Amino acid sequence: MQETINFKKIETQSNHSILKADELSIGYQSKKKKTIVASHISIELDKGELVALVGANGIGKSTLLKTLTKVQNPISGSVLLNNTQLSLFNNLELSKALSIVLTEPIMVKNLTVFELVALGRQPYTNWIGRLSVKDIEMINNALIQTNIINLKFKKCFELSDGQLQKVMIARALAQDTALIILDEPTTHLDMYHKAYILKLLKKLTKETNKTILFSSHEIDLAIQLCDKMIVMSKNTIISDTPQNLIEKEVFNSLFPKDMIIFDKTSKSFRVQK
Repeated sequence: MQETINFKKIETQSNHSILKADELSIGYQSKKKKTIVASHISIELDKGELVALVGANGIGKSTLLKTLTKVQNPISGSVLLNNTQLSLFNNLELSKALSIVLTEPIMVKNLTVFELVALGRQPYTNWIGRLSVKDIEMINNALIQTNIINLKFKKCFELSDGQLQKVMIARALAQDTALIILDEPTTHLDMYHKAYILKLLKKLTKETNKTILFSSHEIDLAIQLCDKMIVMSKNTIISDTPQNLIEKEVFNSLFPKDMIIFDKTSKSFRVQK
């Protein structure tokens, strides 16, 4: 049976809400079969928040991100972006409202750092892609905010994984959207650079007042740095502050207890001996 959208909730949502999902069911649908990955998802992201999406492998994090970015349609329920139904956005409007940083390797590594970051200005440039004074200013500001202005003229193939991730974040900043969504931004990075990237995202939310949502397996770091977390487990999806999630013992349900347990005192996971 098709779930209905609660329009009353839509009308009364917070003025600071950037993204809201209401009774969302996600998965895959064809003419013959409907596969639901997760359902009854109700989450809200407010302006200037750093939010982590966490959960075990295969739980549906990527499917949720694809649904929230209109890469695929929801099975049922609604998604609102800037108080407007996500389904009503065309591609150009969507590119001015949210920017996405994916884990897939980029295919334009022969570009300079400046040129790659400049791609974030495509929604605003004219049909020949000519950069205005404002475009160049936005690009340079993004390079400064991510501490890579010194790499401006380097080719992307010359960069380390950590440097390249900062370039991709700079491109999203240059796109100048209220919401930035990153799919596992710390993949392939060592512990230092994982912490560096997440601390950078935290700094950016405070400096720019943008909302940043990222999926991650770095749960311990997310607990320390995030304003809010979305925890996906087999039976539930809960969104709250890290401290409230700890007090509710939500992290205890993420992994089998015979192997890994969550220690409330240290706010971290440890192997069960």
